[in-house]
Amino acid sequence: MAKILVIDDEELARFTVRKYLMSAGHSVIEAKDGLEGLALQDKDPCDLVITDIIMPEKEGLETILELRQADSGLPIIAISGGGREGYSDYLEAARPFGANCSLAKPFSQDDLLSAVESCLSKTS
Repeated sequence: MAKILVIDDEELARFTVRKYLMSAGHSVIEAKDGLEGLALQDKDPCDLVITDIIMPEKEGLETILELRQADSGLPIIAISGGGREGYSDYLEAARPFGANCSLAKPFSQDDLLSAVESCLSKTS
């Protein structure tokens, strides 16, 4: 199974994603923002990254862009619960920055695992 980096400033969101991923046999590394996530990915690269879009310190779109510049083949899933403008604008913006797919929060375990498997199968 894959080693997956989950970047989200919300502890409950990280917990939920970790629980979903671990139930499918994946190992999970967590970061609370883009700065921490980029440092972890640089130190010990993961097979896939799941990142929130709206975060303090370094937001998700910038994080996706930097991840993509460092590794053009890294599968990236963008997630967002939205902001004042709603999540769809943020998630649509994630693709041109380098996200392979996106999910609106809240999402089901099946939706997340389907996206993970789809992204991983395209890179193998």
